[in-house]
Amino acid sequence: MSLFLIFCWVTAGYLSGSFVWGYWIGRYVYGVDIRTKGSGNIGATNVFRVLGPVPGIFTFILDVLKGVFPILLMKYIHGTNLNQLILISTGFAAILGSKFSIFLKGRGGKAVNCSFGVILAIMPIEALISLLLWALVFIITGYVSLASMTAATGLPVFLWLLHKDPVLIITGVFICAVIIMAHKENIKRLTQGKENKFNLWKK
Repeated sequence: MSLFLIFCWVTAGYLSGSFVWGYWIGRYVYGVDIRTKGSGNIGATNVFRVLGPVPGIFTFILDVLKGVFPILLMKYIHGTNLNQLILISTGFAAILGSKFSIFLKGRGGKAVNCSFGVILAIMPIEALISLLLWALVFIITGYVSLASMTAATGLPVFLWLLHKDPVLIITGVFICAVIIMAHKENIKRLTQGKENKFNLWKK
């Protein structure tokens, strides 16, 4: 694959990740700027809390798909034997797009669901293990943020245990770092005992 084509795919990954579905659903379907409500985040959790389960679930699905789509499209067009670094670079570009969206002038969400989509498309077994860990921590604690950070921290560990591939392990570390840094305010609230638990049946 030529350098120009690689650049195009990485750019496509970033643009896909930049789609701000929670903001768009709130703004154009409900007439609400989700950034001014609840936690101010544009992700599925805040959409669920503010607008209800239907828009929250749709936001979750669309945020996952924006990580899955560029990877699967690339595999479909170029075959499944693509260079691993090209897939990872495109996926990581999508994650950065989710965190620093061009559509919101460099602002975005916490990139958790997009990251899950990228991992699901490239490393499905590790993605499902991380999802199970997320679910376990969420069920026990009720904190979405803690569950997300725990699953992100577990990812490089799972990659090390299952593959011993330094490229994949480093990828997991980078994804973990992005997600942990995105949750710095949540970490502060958790340590202060002020973090809100997620009530699934509130709406």
